[in-house]
Amino acid sequence: MGWKTLDDMDLDGKRVLVRVDVNVPVEDGRVTDTTRIDRIVPTIKDIQSAGGIPILLAHFDRPKGKVVPEMSLGQIVPALSQALGQDVTFIDGDYGDRVGKLAPGDVALLENTRFNPGEEKNDAGFAKRLASLGDIYVNDAFSAAHRAHSSTEAIAHLLPACAGRLMAEELHALERALGNPARPLMAVVGGAKVSTKIDLLANLVRKVNHLVIGGGMANTFLAALGHDVGKSLAEHDMTDTARDILAKADEVGCEILLPHDVVVAREFKAGAASEVVPADACPADAMILDTGPDSVERIGKAMSNCKTLIWNGPLGAFEIAPFDTATNQAARMAADRTKAGKLVSVAGGGDTVAALNKAEAADDFTYISSAGGAFLEWMEGKTLPGVAALGG
Repeated sequence: MGWKTLDDMDLDGKRVLVRVDVNVPVEDGRVTDTTRIDRIVPTIKDIQSAGGIPILLAHFDRPKGKVVPEMSLGQIVPALSQALGQDVTFIDGDYGDRVGKLAPGDVALLENTRFNPGEEKNDAGFAKRLASLGDIYVNDAFSAAHRAHSSTEAIAHLLPACAGRLMAEELHALERALGNPARPLMAVVGGAKVSTKIDLLANLVRKVNHLVIGGGMANTFLAALGHDVGKSLAEHDMTDTARDILAKADEVGCEILLPHDVVVAREFKAGAASEVVPADACPADAMILDTGPDSVERIGKAMSNCKTLIWNGPLGAFEIAPFDTATNQAARMAADRTKAGKLVSVAGGGDTVAALNKAEAADDFTYISSAGGAFLEWMEGKTLPGVAALGG
C-alpha cells in the first residue's frame, strides 16, 4: 500500500487537520454511544505527542449545505473532551481567526463541514479554505472514505497527507481479509435484499472459496431455484440475477452455501410459534425468518477448514428471538476459531456489528470495521476516493 502513516510525517509544531468520523447517535443533545469518538483518541494523542496541534474536521447528519443548529458538532464537544481528558476548543463561523490562536497541547473541533454547500460537491474552493488552516492533512475516517467530499478527497491533494491510526488499522485489516488473504476464504453475506448487494456478491464469487448467503437475500435465491418461499421477504424480480450469480460461482469454483433447512413462522414477533422445515417446503402461509440448524452445522464444517472470514449481514431476523439463533451460533463458531488462532475474521456494517454484539462474539473477532457504506464498497471491489487520495 502506497499511503503514509503518522510515523512518516514531521508533526512537530504543525497544525494537523484530521478528518474524523464523530457522526454518533445523539439524544436530547447528549451522545448516547461514544464508540466512534473513542476510536479516534489514539490518533489525536499521537499527534500531540509528536508536537502537532490536532484540528478536527467532521460531519454530522445531513444538513445539505445549510446551517442546521440541531446538527451542530458543538453537542459532541463534551463527549470528545471526556474521551481525550482535556478541553476541546469548538470553532464555528470564521475558522481562520480562531485556528491561529491554537497552541501545542490544544485540540480543536471545527463546525460541521456539511454546513458548507461545497463539502458534498468536493468543491476545490472549500477544500482550499480548509487546507489554509493547516500544514498537514490526516484522514482517520475510513467510514467516510467512500465519499469524494472536500474534507475527504480534494483537501488530500493540497497538503502533505497520510492515514491516521484508525484508518491505517482499517486498511491493514481489510487487506489481510480480502486483498491478500490466507485461504481458504469464506464470506458470510446476509441482509434483506439482493438488489442492494449485487455488486458485492458479483465481486465475492470471484474472490472467495465459500460464500454463505443468509437473511432475506437467501429467500430470493431459494425462489430462483424454484422453491416456494410462501410469504417470506423475497425479491422475485431479482431471481434472474440470483441465477446468474449461482452460475458464475459454479464457473469459477466458488461454493455457495444456501440454507438447506429454514425456520418458518406465521407471524414476526418475539416468541412466535416456529418450526424447522426443508428449504423447499416452506408452507404457503408462512415466512422464512432464519437459517435452519442443519445449515448452520454445514456452515460450521466449511468454516472449520477456512483461514479467513469476512462477514457482512445477519443470517436471519436477528433482532427478535428465536430468529437470531443461526446468526448467534455461526458468529460464536467464528469467534471461537478466531480466539483459538485458527481464523482471521473481519466484519463490518451496522446490522453486522449489532448482530455480533448481540451474539457476544464481536470482542473475539480479529477486526470489526467502524464503517458501513465504505466497508460495503470496499467488499464490492470499488475504489474509495478518500483512500485513493492518500496514494493507496
